[in-house]
Amino acid sequence: MLVLFLGITVTSSAYAQIEAGGVSSDTLPQGTTWYAGEGLEKGDFFSYSTCFVDYKECTNFQMDFWIKGDKIVGSETKWLSEVVVYDGNKIIVGEMELGKIAPEPTGGTPELGVYRGAFKSSIAWLSAFATSDGSSGGKGPKAFSEVSWGKIGNIGGQQVIPLEIETITVPAGTWETVVMSWKTGGAVSKVWIADDFPFPIKAKTYTHVAEGIPPPEYDFKLLKYENRSDSPFVGIKSTVDELAAAGCNTDIERNVIHKRSSDDFKYQVHVFYGPEDPVVGCDMQWLVNFLKFSDETEFLNQVQYDILVLDDEGKVKRSIANENGESHLYSPSGQALVDFVVKEDPGTANYTIIIYGLSPKGIAPSVTSDLLTIEVPIYASDGSIPVAKIPSWIKNNAGWWADGTIDDNSFVQGIQFLIKEKIMKIPKTTQGTGGSSNDIPPWIKNNAGWWANGDIDDGSFIKGLQFLIKEGIMKVPQPYQSNTSSGAEPPAWYN
Repeated sequence: MLVLFLGITVTSSAYAQIEAGGVSSDTLPQGTTWYAGEGLEKGDFFSYSTCFVDYKECTNFQMDFWIKGDKIVGSETKWLSEVVVYDGNKIIVGEMELGKIAPEPTGGTPELGVYRGAFKSSIAWLSAFATSDGSSGGKGPKAFSEVSWGKIGNIGGQQVIPLEIETITVPAGTWETVVMSWKTGGAVSKVWIADDFPFPIKAKTYTHVAEGIPPPEYDFKLLKYENRSDSPFVGIKSTVDELAAAGCNTDIERNVIHKRSSDDFKYQVHVFYGPEDPVVGCDMQWLVNFLKFSDETEFLNQVQYDILVLDDEGKVKRSIANENGESHLYSPSGQALVDFVVKEDPGTANYTIIIYGLSPKGIAPSVTSDLLTIEVPIYASDGSIPVAKIPSWIKNNAGWWADGTIDDNSFVQGIQFLIKEKIMKIPKTTQGTGGSSNDIPPWIKNNAGWWANGDIDDGSFIKGLQFLIKEGIMKVPQPYQSNTSSGAEPPAWYN
């Protein structure tokens, strides 16, 4: 095969500025053009392994999409695609609309929002330079023989050029590709595209940095491609829907804050996690900031770490990195967002953040590791409080109320205090407006006596308290639990 490289200026340095390009060959003659979305058809199915820097610092996820057909949106006809994303332990099922001039996502299932953004900025990124319609902003199809397809303004006007022709193999097969390339800081970014194929086959790109090793911006490869008449996603269920149906909180806010130094005082670690009441079998999300010990405003970079659960002898029971198929978790910026399902038993779980050191991904740190442990209360799947967290004297108080030793008002005041001070925690319940202590139904008092004697479990008693709150019989200060104790004095009978 005859391959011509037209007007390429590359110095011997691997990090030299690439100034001009253009390629052609027997199979890609002069004037052969390409644009994002070229050849896209109804029934096309694509599967990509991908990552994007703005989503969990380029943590890999798999995105599969199938072109279902046309969809009319206003006066525009778009592609409608079915989508399934596999992200760690999560499966997200939905739809995504793609433009026909440029196959950029413009709408779809809300839960796919972050993944649509990653798709637009990685797999569909070359639509910023080459589209099907040349009347749109001076774009249109671009020839592989052109010396440049345009400049990237946000990194100083670097040229995006057709650099060379290369045959590559990915899980989806072997392809003859044109390598689109540009210099980013101290590294050369590349995207491999094939003529008459809608999206790139592979990409490995880097973010712009003034110094140091540039972290990945996006990185993907094509796992599978086929054209099929039926949906490949029949029977696949979204874990988001399953978690919601199971009563899990799917709108997670990271309200709990821990700011600590590591055990050997090498680092500061700030953890923000949610939900406030983590439940067995439900999602939990952590934002972990790794900071310089002497300056909490200075983030560390290239942090290799893990989140572990250890047994009483210090042996590893669980590794979040291992569950993600990695030996270590990696944070190039020192700000890591981590999702995982709570698997620990109700009670207190000890999550240990171990910091192996600071080094590029794939290179073992040369320093000794450091760690810190955070205690997290874990709640049962019925939303009840951890059994291990209920002191025996609370049940004694319930028994005194049941046998008339203390009156209704004293019991209600005591429970209010226990909830406010986070000694007892119950699932959030819509609070009613009516009622008084005289309205407490007899069966609630019976439940309290049975609970004190061990005849019913914690969950059953908690449901009784929820009833009191819902009916407005018991007034609980809002919010139900704060992150810090109020310091209030308990009722007289408390001790």
